[in-house]
Amino acid sequence: MKTIHIMTLFPQAFDFLFETGVVGSALRGERGDVPRLNFVNPSDYNDKGFKGVDAAPYGGGAGQVMRADCLERALLEGIIKDGQLSEFDIIYLGPRGKRFDQGLASELQKACEQRNIVFICGRYEGIDERFLQRYVNRHISLGDFVLSGGELGLIPILDAVFRLMPGVLGNSDSPVEESFDGNGLEFPQYTKPQLACGEEVPKVLLSGHHENIKKWRHQQRLEMTKLHRPDLVKEKSCEAKEKRKK
Repeated sequence: MKTIHIMTLFPQAFDFLFETGVVGSALRGERGDVPRLNFVNPSDYNDKGFKGVDAAPYGGGAGQVMRADCLERALLEGIIKDGQLSEFDIIYLGPRGKRFDQGLASELQKACEQRNIVFICGRYEGIDERFLQRYVNRHISLGDFVLSGGELGLIPILDAVFRLMPGVLGNSDSPVEESFDGNGLEFPQYTKPQLACGEEVPKVLLSGHHENIKKWRHQQRLEMTKLHRPDLVKEKSCEAKEKRKK
């Protein structure tokens, strides 16, 4: 498994990933097979430390911009080192990127097995465009909203990717039957007690008839998706039409 490098001014923001749940167990080496995380702080690669990573934007405007020279040095000296730039996928989290979804999570999971990944976490008003043009080969966006920094967007991305890696979830079928796996939303789940909130568990789930349960769950997925996320039904219909054209 390759390494995931994270360039960030606040590596402590990722402590949550190591401390909780199945992903935390995997990162601590207790289960599954996940990449090692290597944190590189740009403030360690300039003479002024934390105060040297940003400057006022040319042309005026509010806020500060992360400096290209500082980021370049951190990338080349802290991550690339004696390797080749072409061996790394360098990803910046920002609004111009492709919208992150379960399909992209699966794509990144497979990429982690073959290449070293670098995530650049921006802060302030963003980072100097020259760095983006020279080094970044992929942009990813979590959604159409503004966060205080890339760290906050990267945490759910890493969680979604790591859950797909071998051995991280206890049941190998778990990631296959979840929402956004290509078949819409997940079917509703029930557990003990049999009577709760004034309602009984659907009888089909107590029947032990696996084929009927499978059919019921499939129907529930369709109904849930149509009710709560009709946009997913429309997207799937459009994809099917495109395939028929080909």
